Amino acid sequence: MRPSRSVILQIFVITLFAVIIVRLFYLQLIDNSYKQNANNNVLRYEVQNPPRGEIFDRNGEYIVQSKEVYDLMMVPKDVKQFDTLLLCSIVGEPIEGMREKIQKAKRYSWRQGQVILEQLPKEVKIKLDERGFPGFYTVFRTLRSYPRKIAGNLLGYIGKVNERELERDPYYKGGDYIGKTGIELAFEDILRGEKGVRINMVDVHGVVKGSYAEGMYDTVARPGTAITCTIDAELQEFAEELLAGKVGSVVAIEPSTGEILALASSPTYDPDEMVGREVNKNFPRLNSDPRKPFFNRAVMSVYPPGSVFKIVNGLIGLQEGVLKPEYKYYCAGKAGYTGGRGVACHGHTSPLNMIDAIKCSCNAYFCYVLKDILENRKYGGVKNGFDVWEKYVRSFGFGRKLDSDFIDERNGFVPSRETYDQKYRGSWNAFTVISLSIGQGELGVSPLQMANLAATVANRGHYYIPHVVKKIDGRDSIDARFYEPHYTMVESKYFEPMVEGMWRAVHRPEGTARIAQVPGLDICGKTGTAQNPHGADHSTFLSFAPRDNPKIAISVYVEHGRFGGTSAAPIASLLIEKYLTGEVKRPELVEYVKNMQIAYPYYDRQRSK
Repeated sequence: MRPSRSVILQIFVITLFAVIIVRLFYLQLIDNSYKQNANNNVLRYEVQNPPRGEIFDRNGEYIVQSKEVYDLMMVPKDVKQFDTLLLCSIVGEPIEGMREKIQKAKRYSWRQGQVILEQLPKEVKIKLDERGFPGFYTVFRTLRSYPRKIAGNLLGYIGKVNERELERDPYYKGGDYIGKTGIELAFEDILRGEKGVRINMVDVHGVVKGSYAEGMYDTVARPGTAITCTIDAELQEFAEELLAGKVGSVVAIEPSTGEILALASSPTYDPDEMVGREVNKNFPRLNSDPRKPFFNRAVMSVYPPGSVFKIVNGLIGLQEGVLKPEYKYYCAGKAGYTGGRGVACHGHTSPLNMIDAIKCSCNAYFCYVLKDILENRKYGGVKNGFDVWEKYVRSFGFGRKLDSDFIDERNGFVPSRETYDQKYRGSWNAFTVISLSIGQGELGVSPLQMANLAATVANRGHYYIPHVVKKIDGRDSIDARFYEPHYTMVESKYFEPMVEGMWRAVHRPEGTARIAQVPGLDICGKTGTAQNPHGADHSTFLSFAPRDNPKIAISVYVEHGRFGGTSAAPIASLLIEKYLTGEVKRPELVEYVKNMQIAYPYYDRQRSK
């Protein structure tokens, strides 16, 4: 029997009321989203930005600190009528500028808190709190400060996150700051800390009335972790002082640990120029400078190593048995076996043994050495010999990144058999690549790699990966890879005659590095003059001291500085003296270095365009 229409209607009405009752029960007792939305009208969630981790030098001196600043925020819907002139006078902003910022914020969002002015000092924040402008509040933030104003390229700078960085890491929100270069970028996850949140109750006028639920739901910001660098702040400052006005770099390493004592690039910039409200003016100026102050030449430049590379070829020759320290070769200004097409050399006594060839930096001598390596009969041909030579060179850390702990390190370039097969269509011999004997040709190395070579010779055959962080607070040690020695393919015993030659280069009358001598310090060094297609030759010097149990290994590279003994060697000598003795007793040499007149036509032409 079918139910009547009245029964059906009654069932429908009862069902409808049942659904309504269940829904009301769910909304009032189970689902609290509406309650939360209501609360959001009277609660303000304020992000608590953590202080960024500070950075110390190896002796515990601050090289990067954080200082307290505040961003002025505005929630447009909470803004009531206020004294615009008073607000502008407190924050130091023109009225028209302030009105423009307020209108922009209103167009963007009516309910969200937005930054109106950034990086206000604490005294301004206090005045704003005293006056109490409805809808305005301040958010704590920290800025970087630099007590010595050094190491801009090494430390790097922080800046606002961009769209790509926001997409990559949900930790960041618009207006946040992030490490952009250098240590600030490489150790961002450690330095940034963790944000917190404070929930405040706000009245209808936007005035904070207190903490919500007595702070039960607040989270405390965790400050960033402090880092202790391997850098010696005094040595770094002195290196930058000596490089001022020049284009080049200094890299100093403690051979027994691989710790970088100084890493200077010139020209550089005052790191304070990349902090505060003047960044928008300073960045375009620095970025457009043709000498590229943001470019960290110490790790990013790739140069021909010049004559310092004779050390590597000599060591390979000794290990392979085609060279002995007592072997002598004649030099008549160029390597005679090339039929007049040899590499030119400078005047010195002849013939020379290997030790004195290093002392006098004889080009012809090392042309013979490379030829003998490549033409060694046991290889069965020059190309096979070249393969062996390449493996030796790469074992010194060339042609690849050294796996240091900072970014932007370059590989450099070590040519292979394939390089010349392509270039010469397979037809080449030892004479074709003879310029490699003196660090020219296709070879490209970074100043960091050259300093690592100095450390390798100082250690008689091994090195530790160069690194710039010594300690991270709360951790027992740094990455294990920095404690492992890396051995070259050359046995330790073959380094001693090479060290003797480097010692004589500094301490004997015919030595090319006599200017680097400091009584009592036993400095060992090798000069280099690297050919340059854009002007005068580059000057380079590789050294370590003392001879036994070395404490510092250093590479100096000065673009257009001409001979290694002219520009690079005196800089290295002064830095070694400063580090080992704590002072410099040769003021006349300091003045000589500071007053060097070096022409940079390539950069000057770029500036004039």
